[in-house]
Amino acid sequence: MENNSNNLNQANMPMQNNIADDEIDLRELFTAIWQGKWIIVIITALFASASVYYAVNLPNIYKSEALLAPAEQDKAGGLVGQLGGLASLAGVNLGANGNVDKTQLAIEILRSRKFSREFINKYDILPDLMAAKTWNSETNTVLYDENFYDVEQNKWVREVKAPYKPEPSMQEAYKKFIKIISANKNEETGMVTLSVEHVSPVVAQQWVNWLIDDINQTMKARDVIEANKSTDFLTQQLEQTKIADIRAVLYKLVEEQAKTIMFANVRDEYVFKIIDPAIIPEQKAKPARALICVLGTFLGGMISFIIILFRYFLKK
Repeated sequence: MENNSNNLNQANMPMQNNIADDEIDLRELFTAIWQGKWIIVIITALFASASVYYAVNLPNIYKSEALLAPAEQDKAGGLVGQLGGLASLAGVNLGANGNVDKTQLAIEILRSRKFSREFINKYDILPDLMAAKTWNSETNTVLYDENFYDVEQNKWVREVKAPYKPEPSMQEAYKKFIKIISANKNEETGMVTLSVEHVSPVVAQQWVNWLIDDINQTMKARDVIEANKSTDFLTQQLEQTKIADIRAVLYKLVEEQAKTIMFANVRDEYVFKIIDPAIIPEQKAKPARALICVLGTFLGGMISFIIILFRYFLKK
């Protein structure tokens, strides 16, 4: 019995020693952290100061947005929807389904490279898009980055390597443009929120209004061109057929195309109706300076702790 108890005590001795070693290690660890408290204080203070400086020097970004409702579309609009089951009588093959969500189509066109390029060129907004640095609220003027754009000479002066040029390309402009505009559709209500972010609240509001006008005009022009092409096609079919029933159907379709063109020409809010117009925002949308400062300080504290722990285990 005594031998068994001695063996058990001897077996437990390594475990007790390991526990003791762990306790000593924890004490050493806390001692090392305490000895390195000034490293923690200094590094955390440096990161906090840097994050404050960074946050303070970030320009205010203002966000202007408008709430839009899909305009009621002419149910007879579009050649595919108009022909329906009667298309076979006229010998016209129009595909499977002619139902098109014009709201979603308008949003995709709004995000397209072609529309963005035409919008930028039409309103000559490349400097405001690519070189705007901040906004002077007293004079209501946009201040530009002098390293990018010379306002007095109206010249791009940025230094870049090939294949880029001093004047930003449309591909560069599109990447920036698509980041500051947003068009989101609420699937439940069908409402669309269109917004623009910019250093100038006035510019942001103006661009929202321009975007609404241009997308309405673009969609209108697309439908008018389609209706005219459909009318020409149907007219050719009328000249080629002598069957009374088919001619009656074709006349009806020509009439519907005329309605589509008339509807487009008399309506400015063709795709989107403005429910809540864009305003000049008084408060910035970003940056969240307080959050940047908190995260910067936290990062500094974490890095300082990692440095101390690395030094401790390196010595061990």
